[in-house]
Amino acid sequence: MACVGRLRQHLKKFVLGGAIIVVCSATAVATILLAEVKEDIEIVKKASKPIPRVEEVLEDVLSGGPQTILLLGSDKRFADTVDMPPRSDTIIVAHLDPDRGATAIMSLPRDLQVQIPGYRGMRKINEAFELGGAALSVETVTLLLGIPINHVINVNFGGFRRAVNRLGCVYAEVDRRYFNDNTRPGPRYATIDLRPGYQRLCGSDALDFVRFRHEDSDFVRAARQQEFLRQAKGQIGLGKVFSDRKELLRIFGAYTQSDIPQQDTTEILGLLKVVYEASKSPITEVRFPATDCPDGTCVEVSQADLQQTVDSFIDVRGSDDALLDANPDLTERTSEPKPKPVKPGSLAAGLVRDPAGGARHVRAMQLELGALGLPVYYPTVRLGRGRYSDSSPRSYEIVDDDKRRQRAYRIVLYAGEIGEYYGIQATTWKAPPILQSPTDERRVGSRTYQRYFDGKRIRLIAFQTPLAVYWVSNTLSRKLTNAQMMSIAESLRRGE
Repeated sequence: MACVGRLRQHLKKFVLGGAIIVVCSATAVATILLAEVKEDIEIVKKASKPIPRVEEVLEDVLSGGPQTILLLGSDKRFADTVDMPPRSDTIIVAHLDPDRGATAIMSLPRDLQVQIPGYRGMRKINEAFELGGAALSVETVTLLLGIPINHVINVNFGGFRRAVNRLGCVYAEVDRRYFNDNTRPGPRYATIDLRPGYQRLCGSDALDFVRFRHEDSDFVRAARQQEFLRQAKGQIGLGKVFSDRKELLRIFGAYTQSDIPQQDTTEILGLLKVVYEASKSPITEVRFPATDCPDGTCVEVSQADLQQTVDSFIDVRGSDDALLDANPDLTERTSEPKPKPVKPGSLAAGLVRDPAGGARHVRAMQLELGALGLPVYYPTVRLGRGRYSDSSPRSYEIVDDDKRRQRAYRIVLYAGEIGEYYGIQATTWKAPPILQSPTDERRVGSRTYQRYFDGKRIRLIAFQTPLAVYWVSNTLSRKLTNAQMMSIAESLRRGE
């Protein structure tokens, strides 16, 4: 049900790869005739499986009233063995209250230390699903947040894979090299083989990308899911979902467990009404302010920060001031002041000039691509604490949405923190989906930059030449300041 956010142009960060795309078919049924709605509800009821004893832990709510929904993503794959019980890979709480003019979304870190009802000591929150399924997850989240949960949806990621394929795959930006084949000794992680760059991802690759959790943190992984869904949202329109809704609903029913199909049709229609009304309001992600545990094996949250975050989550409102106040990034507010404007041509703090390093990094690729009609622009500045990635640069072809082959390249730079990479992308495809609807434009010298914001931070800056488009992408967690992003974009120089 959380796909209400796909009707807004400027989506705040949104998580849960499986739930969003699979569940997005549910909102479409709220806009059609009542008879068709009832028919679609029956499709879900026939395909879905009930959740044991879930009715005992959910709080009833008046039909049409505010709803709090728990979305779970199960990490058990079809290839997993039966002796490996699944854990909740992703946990999201969504609060829908049309009267407040906004919908709140909050992602809970899977490694968060919590008290699980019926078990001694502190455990990771995703263990609740392993120990007692979706019902115990509801109890655990209710105890943690102190707010009632009205509905729960558990999505098997097999449904995510099938839904992505059904909707025609997604053009997405892969920020770095992702590879694991389990041939090395040590812990075993899911296999993956993705090269950096803007590209078309289909079911298995898309699933591997959003679920990857090796060599990065819980926060980076959540940010990667959010970014994938941001890009998917712009490409999967209401018309495509609506026209194929019956098959999507069958996928939804087959790959989810929920309390919703067990309700009567009147109650489901009441929930759909709330979802539809909420879809007209902006989506605000309330960030969960967890920090690493001392031993680095989990994350934790203070009681004061937890209470402040829960209050913000429940009290999200639609005014501009309320939207800003309801998104408290406590760590960023205390550790980094608001970036000061930087004059064009000057260098933002934290960057160093390195024109020789940039030229050397792209020299071989420049000779190749220059002859193929894609001039190579490279950065002449970089983060002082960072470096160029070993997987960079990459020259490749991308097939556009008209089935034509386009030249492209990606330059990848490590930002100095685990899992954090920024990059420079170029392609002869003049109108890739990622460059739709810039937030604003800024003229600096001979270039006009299109800037794309994520809240207060710039996530992407692009400019166009007669032969190609070029852009600078921030890290997944938006570690580069706005001043740094502008300095890097302005530093891009064409190779000779």
